[in-house]
Amino acid sequence: MSGRPDDEGVAAPIHQAGDFFGVYLLQTQNPRFRGRVYVGFTVDPERRLKQHNGGRDKGGAVRTSQRGPWAMLLVVHGFPNMISALRFEWAWQHPKRSRRLHHVVAPKKAREKTLPYHLRLLQAMLHTGPWNRLALTLQWIRPDLVAQECGGHQISPPCHMPVLTGPLRVTKTKRLERDGQSTEGLICSLCIEPVPVADQVQCPSNKCGCISHLFCLAEHFRQHESGFLLPMKGRCPVCEDPLLWADAVKGLKRARAKAKKTTNLEGPEEGNEGDRSDDEHPEGIDH
Repeated sequence: MSGRPDDEGVAAPIHQAGDFFGVYLLQTQNPRFRGRVYVGFTVDPERRLKQHNGGRDKGGAVRTSQRGPWAMLLVVHGFPNMISALRFEWAWQHPKRSRRLHHVVAPKKAREKTLPYHLRLLQAMLHTGPWNRLALTLQWIRPDLVAQECGGHQISPPCHMPVLTGPLRVTKTKRLERDGQSTEGLICSLCIEPVPVADQVQCPSNKCGCISHLFCLAEHFRQHESGFLLPMKGRCPVCEDPLLWADAVKGLKRARAKAKKTTNLEGPEEGNEGDRSDDEHPEGIDH
């Protein structure tokens, strides 16, 4: 397996995302536990690393407590929801028990080190369904540590998955209305029929105002990608910029949530389950 240096980009210090779900790989820098790694799930990589290095009292896992300091080597992010990320985490932790991996990945060799083995697992996972059709991003946080033990990057994901290098900090952002215009009563660019707010898929490009029905966009994508019920990627019918299906669905979810929030403005305020702390997320449980 070889890396793809030509496709790699340098990540900005701050990664802005509305809903972040990531699976990370840690490696201890403690000589007493040389070579030990840990796979986990997080909604905030920077905070999660501080918890691991702070021990159990700070929210770290049992298996990482008193074995630090830990370094976060990489993060795979872009999962559509928390359940999808947790399933990826579990399969990476338990490849022999995973029905998707046990017949795909060869068992750990007798003299194979732990880090190269986990990178080999990740390489196979990113090329195995259903993960190979998700709009995931592989982000190297500490490629220098990987190079020391493995001689360089050992993962080459599918061509639609970007590879970034640099620190990762998650901040909540709100998507602004384009030019302050409402998205109600717009016309689908494919079928030329009105599009309800709850069914509007909008091109993510700031230079394009294309709106379409979700079904129409799926049919448009499938013209160039047959064999699957749901497409993986395509091009905007107006600006022809490349567009991942997962990104289109995420935009639709945000539009529906905004429409629902607008409808319930005068109703009683309810607690937001998405505002839970890491302690209430499954990542606080040591697997």
